[in-house]
This record gives sequence, C-alpha cells and structure tokens, in this order.
Amino acid sequence: MFKLQNQSLGYGNKLVLKDIDLEIKPGEVIALVGESGCGKSTLLSRLRELQANNVAWCPQQMGLVPVLSVFHNIYAGTLDCHSFFYNLRNLVRPKRQELAKVEEIALQLGLQDVLRISVDQLSGGQQQRVNIARAMIQDRPIFLGDEPVSALDGFQGPSIIRSITEKYSTCIFALQDLELALNECQRIIGIANGNIIFDAQIDELSEMQLSSIYKHHPIRTHHRS
Repeated sequence: MFKLQNQSLGYGNKLVLKDIDLEIKPGEVIALVGESGCGKSTLLSRLRELQANNVAWCPQQMGLVPVLSVFHNIYAGTLDCHSFFYNLRNLVRPKRQELAKVEEIALQLGLQDVLRISVDQLSGGQQQRVNIARAMIQDRPIFLGDEPVSALDGFQGPSIIRSITEKYSTCIFALQDLELALNECQRIIGIANGNIIFDAQIDELSEMQLSSIYKHHPIRTHHRS
C-alpha cells in the first residue's frame, strides 16, 4: 500500500528525514512516534501524497470554518464528491440523505447535540472531533491522522481512536502520546535524529528502543499484550 525506498524528506530547503525505507501493508494500524519536531508530520504528509485519492486526511492544522455549523464543517469532507450547485443547496437547506450521513458520524464521535452550533462556540476538544468527523465522512479506505486526539482527555482519546479503527482497517497516526500508541495500535515506528530508529510490532518492542527516541520523558511499558 505504501513503499518508500532510500527517500529523503523535508520542506523548502530543510531536510527533515533521510534514507527512509518503509513498507506498509493493508490492514495495519500504525503509530508514528517521537518527540516534537522529529519528522512525524513530514512522513505522514509524504504517505498522503502517495495515496492521495485513497486517504481520509485528518491534519493537525484543522482549517475548520469558525462561523459555519458543525454540520457544514463535517459535510465539507464530501465537497469534492458533488457539484458546486449541489453543495450550495446543502449550505442553505441540507438534503435528508446528507444530513443522515453527517448525523451518523456525529453520533459516533459524541457531536450529535452540537450539529447546528457554529464551530467557534465549541471547545478545543470538540473542534478536534469535528476535524476527525470531516475526515471520517470521506468514503476512502485509509485514515491518516496527525495528532488527531491531542486535545482530548485520557478517556475520550482512546475511545475516538477506536471509533476510527473500527471504520478504517488501515490507519496511520502521528502521535505524541506514547501510551496511547502502545494501547491502541499494532505497530510502532519510532523516529529520531532524522531517521526511523525502530519499526516493530507492539509485542516486540523493548524499553530500550522506546527510550532511544523519548530522551526527555519517562517510559512506561505497561501496555496491553
């Protein structure tokens, strides 16, 4: 599904990752982990470019429209599926079938009671769930999320990740929260110093490997088996 061979990645004139070799197969739930600025977002963006038409994309910079309702911000995930006039009609008076699609996703993410509220009235965590919903409404086989639940608490975050992985068999998340990655993903790719330091299934990871990329944080490995 994804394959990188000896690739160097960056933006502008800045090299972020070098000599990257990576293969990802359908059906995997993967976390890209590492400290802030290590290149997780850069790698995730490259993966998105490789499968642009097959990816439901949930960016870290949400780009929601504050004055529009939650419904319209979620519906925006399907804009490229319809004509300009169809989208315009739904801006003014949503069609029943489109409202039903949005309501289904909203219910999964606990947004069903705020659909008619403008996004600027929501909390940061609610806005992040709208961002996720906008991606989830897209009928595509792969979910890519860049810190999708960073504003959610320790209960909501894992619950939302599970909602995503129940809908998408192939998921790749860039996550700062190592414990979340260990508990909710199958495979961990650790990034540091411009390289992939390790790439392993959860049950194959060692504390030494994790410590090699999290030099400033205590490592707790009491994740699920």
